[in-house]
Amino acid sequence: MEDKTKTALIALRQILRATEMSGRALAQKAGVTPTQLIILQLISKFTERTPSEIAKEAGITQPTVTSIIDKLERRHLIVRRKGIVDRRRVYINISEQGHEVLARGPDLLQERFISRFKELADWEQSSLIAALERIAAMLDATHLDVAPILDVGAIDQPFYEG
Repeated sequence: MEDKTKTALIALRQILRATEMSGRALAQKAGVTPTQLIILQLISKFTERTPSEIAKEAGITQPTVTSIIDKLERRHLIVRRKGIVDRRRVYINISEQGHEVLARGPDLLQERFISRFKELADWEQSSLIAALERIAAMLDATHLDVAPILDVGAIDQPFYEG
């Protein structure tokens, strides 16, 4: 195998392993997936959020967010409440147990990436995006509908659900 090909494959594998290890660490420490933690963080920023607002901010489809909210509600990490004025509207609030999970959650790999990516010059950000998009095309993965979240597998399927 050519050295550059081997180096590229190693770098891809390192990214995949880092994502997997981060998810497992989060599942062990806080009992949630990276996606669930991100949804909890979004909910905690405001007093009340609707599922559609959460979906829009997270860059995830509403059905996927609803599935994640269902799981978080079963674990008593969030609370759903019907609107007072419009009973058809549903508002989501984080529970005390949800706040405890946020406090236990380790630094997300995604947050580190975002922070470091923003520090790069515009040309370097564009170069990395182009390279990553090219890799996705080389792997015939451009047709996959994915959210902007570093998580392995389907984002509404947990590593851990207790």
